[in-house]
Amino acid sequence: MAHIISLVNQKGGVGKTTTAVNLGAFLADLGKFVLLLDLDPQANATSGMGINPNTANGLYQILSEKINPKDTIQRTNMTGYDIIPSSSALAGARVELLDVDDREYVLKNILADVRTLYDYVIIDCPPSLDILTVNGLAVSDSVIIPVQSEYYALEGLGQLLETMELVKEGINPSLDIMGQSSLYTTSETNFVERWQKN
Repeated sequence: MAHIISLVNQKGGVGKTTTAVNLGAFLADLGKFVLLLDLDPQANATSGMGINPNTANGLYQILSEKINPKDTIQRTNMTGYDIIPSSSALAGARVELLDVDDREYVLKNILADVRTLYDYVIIDCPPSLDILTVNGLAVSDSVIIPVQSEYYALEGLGQLLETMELVKEGINPSLDIMGQSSLYTTSETNFVERWQKN
């Protein structure tokens, strides 16, 4: 059964996709079987793995056309490293999922059979706290939060942590932040407090 890790931050440009792609490659290089799931309609992870987002069946087709997830998995040029691609059409899923029963668990149901084939599933989440990201959090065992070293990034981190607490309380009690202790170092706390006083 795969350990599922989501890369999450509602702020764009913090390195989510770069971290997701490279983490998957590193784990595959260690001999693990890895599935990269591109949950972002921008499809940067998909194109970064050399797949044309406009021609590949992927997550949107799984959601809208009920294609078997196993039929959308594509091999990469690394042994043991696969991807379920994304496309700009996935943006429509944000609206389509609103009327679906148990919409927070759609991705969890999709990955139920697939996760048994891998050691790790890495999810590249979109830069937002919408229903797609909530689906990513609902199915994940762990979360990695790439953050820039700047005040506004820390401010946004607070919103993300609040969202994660809500998900943990109501949807996925086992959700865990990887490296959580490093998020609350004394220097970071003091930095925010000093900035707010000035």
